Amino acid sequence: MFYHAGSAADRRHLRFPDVMPRGSRVRQFRFLTGVTAVLLFDAHLDIALNAVDWNRDLRQEVDELRAQERALGMTEPGRCGSTLSLPELRTAEIGVCLTTLLARQEKEVNHNFGWTTPETCYAMAHAHLAWYRAMERQGAMRMLKTRGDLAAHVADWHRDPKRAPLGFILTMEGADPVLNPDTIFEFHEHGLRAIGLTHYGANRYGGGTRVEVGLAVDAIPLLENISRLGMTVDVTHLSDVAFWQLLDRFNGRIHASHQNSRRIAAWQRQFSDEQYKAVIERDGVIGMAFDVIMMQHGYVRGVSKAEALIERAVDNIDIVCQLAGNVRHVGIGSDLDGGYGVEQTPADLDKIRDLQRLTDLLSHRGYSEADVAAIMHGNWIRFFSEALPA
Repeated sequence: MFYHAGSAADRRHLRFPDVMPRGSRVRQFRFLTGVTAVLLFDAHLDIALNAVDWNRDLRQEVDELRAQERALGMTEPGRCGSTLSLPELRTAEIGVCLTTLLARQEKEVNHNFGWTTPETCYAMAHAHLAWYRAMERQGAMRMLKTRGDLAAHVADWHRDPKRAPLGFILTMEGADPVLNPDTIFEFHEHGLRAIGLTHYGANRYGGGTRVEVGLAVDAIPLLENISRLGMTVDVTHLSDVAFWQLLDRFNGRIHASHQNSRRIAAWQRQFSDEQYKAVIERDGVIGMAFDVIMMQHGYVRGVSKAEALIERAVDNIDIVCQLAGNVRHVGIGSDLDGGYGVEQTPADLDKIRDLQRLTDLLSHRGYSEADVAAIMHGNWIRFFSEALPA
């Protein structure tokens, strides 16, 4: 199941263009650990889920959050093992991210973010939105709605990364809060710029992870409205059937925010080479996830021990680059603290700052400084500089 992408010399024969936005620069320094760090754009974080549903004060340090949950005797998966908070994201040099509105409808609620009705999902999405607005008022976060917002924020971050707020593009993971296809206009008005139709299981718009159901009837007018608004569709979490139907029905921009390869972990949550190629052909970007269930073949939640290392993500990056023939279509979409904690991350990842180890790992594989910058932030910045409204 493991993939060998070839030697560093092999990769040097590929044409890996410098896709850094004009006028930008790579800010590099050394952590005390000696890891070279650069601006990181994380294309998938469930920040409000942690703040609202899990009742964490994300203005605190990760160690404080862990200690509080231990003191409360919390034992369920994900507790006492958070990997991120707002100060930690700054330490990790994550200056820009996509962060979610996430409320999944379930007939039988078996997860801590499952809700019984569409109306409750709608309400919870607005609760997440309200939390982001509260963080904006405090100057801790900044919503990026347009290309100009993104460009200005990246410039601000480069001028003073220690003071710049966390820039975020609002996305929705699973369209359960969208009461009907026209509700998307309301969410767009509130700042939503990307959306994935499904999450786990099937919903009112189609099939997701662990089912093989196609698009539902209501998905068609929803996709038409998304196209009219110029939003990008996140094809992560679609069933195989729904994935191909969506590509046939939707001509707008697509991306895959956190979508690993079936060569690494061979089950339906990941993409086949054919699906990767389809996203590449549509000029999309694919984010590498760090949930070990997507990095370690045969991993069973709550049973298996995490053995995969961060370097497994570099194996996955190699796969995308070999399929594309360049580094243009791969980035980071960590999904850290996405309903799990450090018990379900790579064995050498304790906090989100550890993602910065990718810079040296990529360099050792033969990726140039420009390649590393593209993977860590440049590809997502380019993509959303095109996909966001002018």
